[in-house]
Amino acid sequence: MKVSGNLGDLFPAASLQGDACLIDCADWDHPVGHSYARLDALANACARGLLRRGLTRGRAVAILSANRVEFLIAYLGAMRAGLVAVPVNHRFPPELVAYIAADANIALILHDRASGASLPPQCAAVGFDEEGRHGFAALLDPGPFASVCPRPEDPAMVLYTSGSSGRPKGVLLSHAGQLWSVAHRVQAGAFADQRLLIAAPLFHMNALGTVKFAFASGASVVLLPRFDARRYLAAIRRFQCTWLTGVPTMFALLMREMAACGAADLSFVRHVRMGSAPATEALIAATQVRFPRATIALAYGTTESGPVTFDARGRAKAATALGWPAEGVELRFATAQQEAAGAGLLQIRTPAMMRGYVNLPDQTRAVLSADGWYMTGDIFARAPDGCYSFVGRADDMINCGGENVFPAEVEALLLRHPGIAEAAVVGVADAVKGEKPVAFVVLRPGARLTEADVKAYALANAPAFQHPRRVTFLPELPLAGTNKVDRRALRLRAEGEAATVS
Repeated sequence: MKVSGNLGDLFPAASLQGDACLIDCADWDHPVGHSYARLDALANACARGLLRRGLTRGRAVAILSANRVEFLIAYLGAMRAGLVAVPVNHRFPPELVAYIAADANIALILHDRASGASLPPQCAAVGFDEEGRHGFAALLDPGPFASVCPRPEDPAMVLYTSGSSGRPKGVLLSHAGQLWSVAHRVQAGAFADQRLLIAAPLFHMNALGTVKFAFASGASVVLLPRFDARRYLAAIRRFQCTWLTGVPTMFALLMREMAACGAADLSFVRHVRMGSAPATEALIAATQVRFPRATIALAYGTTESGPVTFDARGRAKAATALGWPAEGVELRFATAQQEAAGAGLLQIRTPAMMRGYVNLPDQTRAVLSADGWYMTGDIFARAPDGCYSFVGRADDMINCGGENVFPAEVEALLLRHPGIAEAAVVGVADAVKGEKPVAFVVLRPGARLTEADVKAYALANAPAFQHPRRVTFLPELPLAGTNKVDRRALRLRAEGEAATVS
């Protein structure tokens, strides 16, 4: 990395002279390779163009687009210019895009053609696909550029939460904090000489963090515009990708696709990293079978505290455990009683901590203490050797007749059934129990199960209070824009089904 302390300066000098590149698969039939030297020059041209346009230091620039090379050029260029990059979920409806534009005081939106219909009318915009003087190519101003050296308090970017409940919150992240995360991963040396496949959306910390780690390591990147299991598998083979990353749901869909199309030699894959949601033992085992020479790693992070939390350190642990606190990361439970029990709500403090939520001081104070501890809202268990495991989201916990039911535990139970490919559990209101768990299940090809079969399996293998009181079979689980299971959509469906039954 360069020495400016700017998050937009990620390319090491060696990679600017070498063969490392990004392969943009926005056009699958005609993928385009970009050397790091070319990406560096284009990011500089973008920075110059944004300043030439009259944007001043600290103004916010939104990026509303599916994955493509221009997204990353705009992201790096904006930060180099001392502007604040604001990647926005391009699947948000127009009213949420308009809310974010106002909330973050967006000065300019850079967007792809598909997102044009979502643009707020009051915002200036430049289209990646537009031709002529109003397009992105015309904005670029080629030439040398010295990146702005940010002050310690300067924000680099704002990432907005998914908005699954209420309006999304803007998480303000600094150059220094994010560079700490990047340096932590680069020092580990995991990405050197690798070719990473990225299909998770760049507006989310999972993919955006990974691509920054790759850039700073001088690794090669293959970028898909979006996740599709068939195309993802084809990309692994076509480009001989050695490092795969994404949320567990993506890999569950990939396993289904691989089962349908038959076996293939994928021994060149050396690393598989799952994060942003819990992974089950069944999924980890299936992934290991399909990628026999790969190391399967689980990651945990939050937008508010950064992508670096745990480190397995090469020590033996349970397959679904996350590991021990990474160097520089402090963890604790919310109360002394939870600390004594080794389980409870996790609090975290890292150098990558957010500066706060945009325009939400009360909500910031509710989760971020004055001395920098962030309340994650996630429940963890800590083993006697200090190894941490994810239990569930406190918000997702179902209180069934006084018993705490965590959806992740019930889902893991159901996925041990040989006939079940995917499962999601949500809670619905119940007049007697307060809440009760219900399950949505996707069967494996050829499997024949009834609702009674699934309930009987759960009752035979777990405490009775955990068993789903209703089971709905689906051809596939709905996904949110981050490729995680859309629990809000399932909860609304479950509530509707419960109302119909009653």
